[in-house]
Amino acid sequence: MNKIVTFFRESMVARFLIPLGIILIVFGSIVFVINKKNSNYIKTDAVVSKVELAEEAYTDVDGNYIDATYHVYVKYTVAGQDYDTELGILSGYKEGEKLNIYYNPENPNEITQTISLILPIVMIVAGIAALIGGVMSGVNAIKKYRRMKVQEEGWKKNE
Repeated sequence: MNKIVTFFRESMVARFLIPLGIILIVFGSIVFVINKKNSNYIKTDAVVSKVELAEEAYTDVDGNYIDATYHVYVKYTVAGQDYDTELGILSGYKEGEKLNIYYNPENPNEITQTISLILPIVMIVAGIAALIGGVMSGVNAIKKYRRMKVQEEGWKKNE
């Protein structure tokens, strides 16, 4: 019984890091594909044209304060034509605020705030590192379990 308890205790890090690594790799890959798809988007200046309340601020059941969220619309010009498009449901933007956006040259109504590949690459690398660390921790837990098993067998022989 002691061996099993020890194995579960020793493998705790592996049982945390392996799923974390897989989640980071999958999520990072999804973000990478999305950002790669948007890599031909063109940067332009925009102005927040309208901010409409989406959800009021509130305090959740645990007592945490949750900020209000807003539908944020931006106005920008592409090839002499003005566009007024929803940026998303966000918080922290005010009407008249200037910001950079990226638009799809084939359909200027499609916009995003970032096309950086740095974040998904960092997520994938962190996921790989967590996965390797988890596997190494799991291997060490198995080795410790086997050493205890051999030690226990030695004790039984000496009885």
